[in-house]
Order: sequence, then C-alpha cells, then structure tokens
Amino acid sequence: MRIGIIGAGYVGQAVARHAIARGHDVLVANSRGPRSLFSLSVELGCRTGTALEAAEFGEVVVVAIPLHAYRALPETALAGKIILDAMNYYPERDGPIAALDARQATTSGLLAEHLPAARVVKAFNAIRARDLETEGRPAGAPGRRTLPLAGDDPAAKAVAAELIDQFGFDPVDAGGLAESWRFERGKPAYCVPLDRDGLHRALAAAVRDGEVAHGSWRRAAPPIG
Repeated sequence: MRIGIIGAGYVGQAVARHAIARGHDVLVANSRGPRSLFSLSVELGCRTGTALEAAEFGEVVVVAIPLHAYRALPETALAGKIILDAMNYYPERDGPIAALDARQATTSGLLAEHLPAARVVKAFNAIRARDLETEGRPAGAPGRRTLPLAGDDPAAKAVAAELIDQFGFDPVDAGGLAESWRFERGKPAYCVPLDRDGLHRALAAAVRDGEVAHGSWRRAAPPIG
C-alpha cells in the first residue's frame, strides 16, 4: 500500500517505521520541505517530498501535524483518499478554536469539513509516539493494547483497522466521526494502555464537557484493563 505521511514529528515517524517494516511504500513530508528530511529518509529508507506530493502519492494519507495547520492541507489532492487523522487539539499550541472550546465540533469533524471529498478516519491520536513504536504485540498476545478509531466510511475504517492490527494493536471501532471526541485529548481513553474491555469502558465513561487532569496520561500507567 502507498502511504503518504504529512508530518514528520514523533507520531509521523512512528507510523512510518511500522509501515515500512510491514512492506508498505511510504513518503514522508513536513512543512520545511524534503531537504530537511534527508537524514530521516536515510534512516528509514523512505521517500520524502512536499505535503502536496505526499497527498498525491498515498492511497492512505496520515495527517500528523499541529491542528492549527490543518487548513493548509491540499483539498484537491486529498479528494477520495483515506485520511487517518492523528491530530489533537492543544489550545496552548494551536490557539483557541471556538467550535472545539464550545464542544460543538471534533478535531476530525473540522478536518472533514476542510476535506469534504476525503474519507476521514480518526486514528493514531490516542497513543504516545514512543508507545506506538514499542508496545505493539502479535495478534492474540495476552494483554495486547487496543487503539480506538472513528469514521463515517466503513471501508476506510476497515483499512485503518487493518493498519492498526499490522502495527501490533487491537483496533476498536468507537463509532462515527461525531463520536471521535470520546478519545480526544483529555478523555479517559487518551494515551492510556487498555485492553478491549478497558477501552470500551473508557469510551463509555467519557463526558463531553469534562476532562481528566491535564497530563494524567503522562503519569505511571495503570495495568491494562
């Protein structure tokens, strides 16, 4: 599969490593241009390019950039593509976004509005990059960690679920994009290692107007489940 990755930070690199290890053809892009990615391309053995080139290249395009930059994504080139949205909203970085602050939208909903012809799936946002790189386990392994996903296109969600499984995690369908807030930043499922039952409980426990303590996912993680 051809996978374009827009965003060469920790999450983008973690996804790239998994994808390359499993035989996918990967092109990574960032906001500074391919020259800035020379060392990464040598390390990973991947192609590099501009965001437009990544959008045109990928059958699947992973978006792992600061949320405030989402409007710069190329709408025409991403039409019809499966978009895996790994973005999260951090007001101190992204600035205030009224629709999110008022709980009237989700991060993936905003992306879908900007890319109306794309097939957006929320995925890979609810795990720390280092955990994404190191905590994958073979299918059926005891205590295999789960990752949530959400989207409105069943076929696109199936592709996202397959990649999550390939990368060593059990995919859990959290519903449509309107439900993706349940595993955004500050919710019980965000960046906490959980098995399938534990993730379902965390998704159900999420409150639209409530958040867990800021940074709680950075503390010692509870046992899976």
